[in-house]
Order: sequence, then C-alpha cells, then structure tokens
Amino acid sequence: MIKDINGTPIEQALKEDGYVIVDDLIPKDMFPKLVDACDRAVARARDGDWKYRRLVGTQFPPWTEGTDVWGVQHLMHQDLKEPVFAQWYGSPLLQEAVCQLLGTDVQGLQLELFNLLINPRDSDFDLTWHRDSVPAETEEEKEKEFLKIEHYGTQWNTALYEDSCLYVVPKSHRRVRTPQERDITINDAKSNNMPNLLCVVLQPGQTVFYDSNILHRAAYSSKSKRATLHACMGTIDGGHHRASNIFQHGLDWMSEPQFKESLPESLKVPYANTLSMAEKAGLQKLEAAPIH
Repeated sequence: MIKDINGTPIEQALKEDGYVIVDDLIPKDMFPKLVDACDRAVARARDGDWKYRRLVGTQFPPWTEGTDVWGVQHLMHQDLKEPVFAQWYGSPLLQEAVCQLLGTDVQGLQLELFNLLINPRDSDFDLTWHRDSVPAETEEEKEKEFLKIEHYGTQWNTALYEDSCLYVVPKSHRRVRTPQERDITINDAKSNNMPNLLCVVLQPGQTVFYDSNILHRAAYSSKSKRATLHACMGTIDGGHHRASNIFQHGLDWMSEPQFKESLPESLKVPYANTLSMAEKAGLQKLEAAPIH
C-alpha cells in the first residue's frame, strides 16, 4: 500500500482533502533521463519546432495565439522521439499508485494525457480559479449535480524542480462553492484572497494527485525554472464518461500505428482501453470540442 508524506493511505487522503502528496514515484535511474528529455522538449516548443504547446494568454485548449510557452503537450507523441516519457507513464510504481487511487488494476486503466508544465520566459502567467469540468458560471443546483458525478480517473503533477505554482482550496471538491468563492471564481478569478487557499509546495521527485473538482489555480513565474510532469489516467469503469474531457486535447495522433509500436508493454492494454472509450463515445477521430 502506498501512503502519502504524512503516512495516510493515498486514496483516503485524496478523498478527504481533494489532494495528496506522494514521494518517490520516479525511479532514481529514470530521474536524470526525464530531466534531459524535458530540456529537449522545452527547447523544441520554445523554438517553434514542436507545435503542440500551451501559449501564454490562453488557459484552456485550443492554444493558437502567442509565442511564450507555459506547457508542452503530448510528451508520448511518436514524433517527439522521447521514449522515457512513456516508460515512466507505464512504470510499475506509478501504475500501482494510480490503481490504488482508482480501485482497479492495470487491465482496467485507460491511457490518457501526459503533458509538461514549464515556466514562461517573457512574462508571468496566472491561471484562474476553476474546477476542470465545471464552468464558473454554473448555477448552484447544477453544480451539485456535477459534483455527484464520478471521475473514473485521476490526475497528477510530478515536479522535477521545486514547484510552488499550484494553489488549492482543501476539501472543496465535494461541495458547492460558498457565495464568496462563487463571486471570486466569476468576478475576480485570479484573486489571492480566496478563503482557505493553500499553496502546494513540491520538492523534486514529489507528486501531487488532485481531484479535478477541487477549486484550484496556478501562478507561473518566469523567474524560476519549472518542469513538472502533468498527466492523468482513467478507468474503464466510466465507459465513455471521460471522452470529452480527454479528447478535447486532440489525440488523433494516437491512432497512428507508430504510436502503438512506441509504447512499452505495460501500456498496451490501457491504450486499447482508450480506443474502446472513443468508440463507445461515437468518435470518428480521437478529438472532441473544447469544454471551456
């Protein structure tokens, strides 16, 4: 059983607090390889050689305008030619943690997103307070309905350098917003005055798993180097529930034979499960309209 930095089983901490910090999910021999691969991917994105990137000024996909980069998309893409990313995404300890959180086994996992969050070079960039799948303007009764829906997946950030970019409101993932929270998320969405906010500080090699419904935002400083692995996996228990949220990022490149050939054996079944999800959702391509 994997426990968090306080000795609590990770699934218990995530359920209670909406986030959980875990040590050492990157094998020691893989850590420098990931650092080097990230440096190369960042250089390509900043040079414009890698078109799958998140651009300052836009929080959610699609990212079509701007030049300053705050994220690198699709780290497992066959054309990036950095196999260490898929090797880590399919590594035993990481998969064990995800399976423990989701109450499943590797056969029940879905291969989903794997991106990189970095520091912009030209200017600081702030994301707004949000829940990933619930628009800020959602009325209270509808918000209650959204919060009852199972995720059938989990997401995480794994830091390669010290990272203090993520802010959360602990325990906000299972309740509707208070009037003050609602006002901030709609009218002052980059506010530093959110009640009970917590800055999540990660040391190199630490991972934070967090509920996508927790109230959270991020502040990207151009002054501190950041390379934080940002990924998610799902479970087949959700059928096609996660399809729109995942495929809005444009994953049709995953349908290429070269992508399947590039995967380690541990990801072959999760990949097949992802294709099955797209089929159940009635998608002709591994793409969907943006949510936000």
